[in-house]
This record gives sequence, structure tokens and C-alpha cells, in this order.
Amino acid sequence: MAEVQSVGEGQEPKPQNEKMVIAASSLGTVFEWYDFYLYGLLATYISRHFFSGVNETTGFILALAAFAAGFIVRPFGSLVFGRVGDVVGRKNTFLVTMGLMGLSTFAVGFLPGYDSIGIAAPIILVALRLLQGLAVGGEYGGAAIYVAEHAPEGKRGLFTSFIQTTATAGLFFSLLLVIGLRSTMGEDTFAEWGWRIPFLISIFLLAISIWIRLQLNESPVFQKMKDEGRTSKAPITEAFGNWKNLKLVLIVLFGAVAGQAVMGYTGQFYTLFYLERILKVEPATANVLIMIALMIATPFFVIFGWLSDKVGRKPIIMTCMVLSALSSFPAFKALTYYGNPEMSAAVERAPVVVVAPESECAFQFDPIGKNTFDTTSCDIAKSFLAGAGVNYSNSDAPAGSGAQVMVGDVEIVAPNPAGLGAEAKAVAVAEFRQQVQAALDTAGYPASADPEKINRPMVIMVLAFLMILVTGTYGPLAALLVELFPARIRYTSMSLPYHIGNGWFGGFLPTMAFAMVAATGNIFFGLWYPVVIAGCTAVIGILFLPETFRRKIDH
Repeated sequence: MAEVQSVGEGQEPKPQNEKMVIAASSLGTVFEWYDFYLYGLLATYISRHFFSGVNETTGFILALAAFAAGFIVRPFGSLVFGRVGDVVGRKNTFLVTMGLMGLSTFAVGFLPGYDSIGIAAPIILVALRLLQGLAVGGEYGGAAIYVAEHAPEGKRGLFTSFIQTTATAGLFFSLLLVIGLRSTMGEDTFAEWGWRIPFLISIFLLAISIWIRLQLNESPVFQKMKDEGRTSKAPITEAFGNWKNLKLVLIVLFGAVAGQAVMGYTGQFYTLFYLERILKVEPATANVLIMIALMIATPFFVIFGWLSDKVGRKPIIMTCMVLSALSSFPAFKALTYYGNPEMSAAVERAPVVVVAPESECAFQFDPIGKNTFDTTSCDIAKSFLAGAGVNYSNSDAPAGSGAQVMVGDVEIVAPNPAGLGAEAKAVAVAEFRQQVQAALDTAGYPASADPEKINRPMVIMVLAFLMILVTGTYGPLAALLVELFPARIRYTSMSLPYHIGNGWFGGFLPTMAFAMVAATGNIFFGLWYPVVIAGCTAVIGILFLPETFRRKIDH
């Protein structure tokens, strides 16, 4: 490979090998994504230790909401560090973001749980998660721009595609560690305290990452602008106060990034939660299946990045986004069929229906843990089914008629708690749950997925298919973002839409999807969130997103 020159004012050019630029930038970013994704992988354990003051369904949704909290602040991090990156430089900015990320992750490993310090535990956890989000808000733009500004003409898609693999590589690395710890420590020990080890290990990754990044020079494009006095003094004002640039920001957000984000988190994260929480696949097995699919799909980031240098960024991104939106429902139905065939058969053979007045049915989510969902017969019925992860549909009934649960042809009447004392109500609810569980058992609804009956090759094939479509929307994206905006405000301009899309649209996907499932009882209903957003994004992108792959980026 050719040598890239990084020129400082009054200094001789310093050669910097392209392979070193890609490797150093990518490896540091891999470790940063490793830190960020650990929380999502360990959400079940975090729910158990930090949100144990609420019911199980609510606790898991709150754990996912805390996961999303890190995404909430990503756009703010992009503004803060984007401005620093455009004024001070690319290299120093992502050194700071890396330090914030690593230390915040390390601290989670030592944080006492809810049983030890009460409500302070989830509050501190969310605060650390917010710091992580701020750091990631400044990291991605810096790494992508740094590599793109070193890349030769005609190879930006290829070069930046390696940065696009870092999120998946970070997820893969964290999965590998979690699987290894589970297998060596045993599930009980891992659930008790072993889940903290991956967070603690991050301190060593932080040291390695900072050392690697310190070996790099400044980006040649930024250094040239700095030497010539062309850097922006007010990048935020220039980026968003100018309609021409702001219009591009909005087109990128709603015509590319929002759809890429929701389909990305569907393919790589929601699939894992879906396997574990809805299909009830044993967590270690689910992790292995996801990891194998990631291994298959990851090279396609580079393939699509390379291809985008030949045919353009837009055709690849839009084609894969449309295919993702169209295939999500069939793919997840296939995932259900192959991942838990007994459940799939039971749903077809003996569907569960809750017959109740809609006015008496509460939304099955309680963020403060005060609602026990036992004040109406409908709530008693739905809270049990939601907690058991059973797919059900709703049928309205006349007001005052109470709730019934139909399991196929079997009818179980939910108790009416009105007028019952606490003890009598507890007995009635327990008897009702026993009757429903017996009906579910008779109908063939499994308590968990039978490992012997999981069709692993087909599950991996479905997962890999979803993930390959993700690589098509994401692989060429970094090059597209860099090429769209002028160099003097590039860091600020591209970081904000990227992190609004991935932080807000994508980051809330697991929480929103599971809340939608809990509210309706339909295990597929949560997919409407990514499908609708991806569909709208594809329409806007096809109509308004410009092609960029032949543009110059040094001005």
C-alpha cells in the first residue's frame, strides 16, 4: 500500500502507512463498541441486579430503557466532540472520547446492586451509561473521518468499511468473552457475579486503545486546513445555521441513517433479545447462534464498501433497506419456527386469546414498580401471559363482563378481584394462573426451547440473512457521510444525524419493540417499529439523497 503523508506546520512530512491508519483507528473503535455493547448483552443480569424492585417484565424493559439512555445523549456528545474535532483536530478528540468510555464501563463492574444500595444503584448505572453515550457520540465521526481523509480517491468506501465493521466486531468480541465465561464459570456463578468481569476487563482494553491511538498523526486534510488557516471557528453555527448544509443533514437523517439504524439494531440486537426472551432459547445457545451469524455476515461490510466505490453508495444502501423492511416479518416468523418449533406449533394449534373489555385492560408496563396488575380480571390475565412470554391476541367484550383466557378451545375465567380481601385475591390469582399454565402445558406451549429441537443451521441462516442486509445499509454509510459535507465542518455535520439516527431511532428499538409486544401480546407486533421507519427512510432516500462516491473531500 502507498504511504500517506501527514504534514504539520513547519515540519517535514511524516509518512503514515494506510494499513496502520485503518488498523489503529479500527481497533480502538472495536474496543469502544465492546464497552458500549456489553450492557445490551448483559441486560438480563443487569435487570436482575439493578432493577429488582419491580416485576420481572417491567424490570427487563427498564433495563433496556437504561441501555437506551446511553443512546439518548449520543447526539449531544456529537455536538460537543464534533465541534472539538472540527476546531482542535480529529486525533485528540477521539483520545478523549475513548478515555470517557473506558472509565465509565470499568466503573459498572464495581457498582453495587439494588439489594445493597437501593435506588442509588440504577441511578448511578444510568449516569455511567449517559457518560458512555456522550463518548460514543464523539468517537464514530472521528474514526470514520480520520480513515476517509487518509484514503486514496476511489477507495474511500473500501477503507471506511473497516470502521463499519468495528461495531459488529465489538459485539462479536463481547459475545465471545461472555460465552467463554459462562461455559467456564457455570451459569449460576456468572449470573451472581461473573457478569461483572467483562466490564472490569475494559480497563486493559482502554490502555491498549490509547497506546495505539497515540501512535497516529493528525489527519492530512485537517492538518492542511489548519496550516492554511481554513478551520472553522464556529462549526455548529456553520453546520446547522446554513440552510444548504442543514437540508443535507435532514436528508441524511431521514433518508439514510434512521432506516439503517433501526434495521441494524433489529438484525444484531433485537434478534438476540427475541431469541432469549420470547423464544426462550437458553442464553448461551442464543449467544453462540448470534456469534456464528456475525462471523458469516461481517465480511460483507467490506464487500459492500468496496462495491460502493464501483457503483455508488446510494443504490446499495437503498436496495438493502427496502429488502430489510420487506423481509422482517417473514424472517422473524421463520426464526420462531426454527428456533422454538414447539412454540410455533402450539400458537398455530391452540392460539391464546384474551376476551375482555378494553376499558379494563391496563398497559402492561409499570416504570415505578407500584402496579401489581391485579385490580381487574383483564390485568390479572394479561400480566400472567406477559410474564410467561406467551403470544396472545385480544378480543373485546361488553363492559363489566370480566376477562376470559382462551387456550384453543379451553376457557379459563379470570377472577374478579372486586370485593376480595388480600388473602382471598392471592388465592384466586394463584388458582387462575395454575389453570392457565395447565392449559398451556396441555396445548404444548413449552416452558423453554428444547435444545434438541432447535434447527440451528436454519436459525443461523435467517440471522445471517438479516445481518447481511444490515451490512449493505451500513457498509457504505461512512463514506457517504464524509463525502456529503465540507471538510471544515465535517465532524459536526455528519456526527449529529448519525447519532440522532442510531442513538434515538435505533437505540430505543429494543425498548419500544418489547413494550409494544407487552402492550398487545403479539410477539411480532414490535417489528412494526423498524419496518415503518425503514420504509419511510427508503422513500425519502430514493427521492432526495444525493450520490457522492465521485466527490472530492479535501475542501
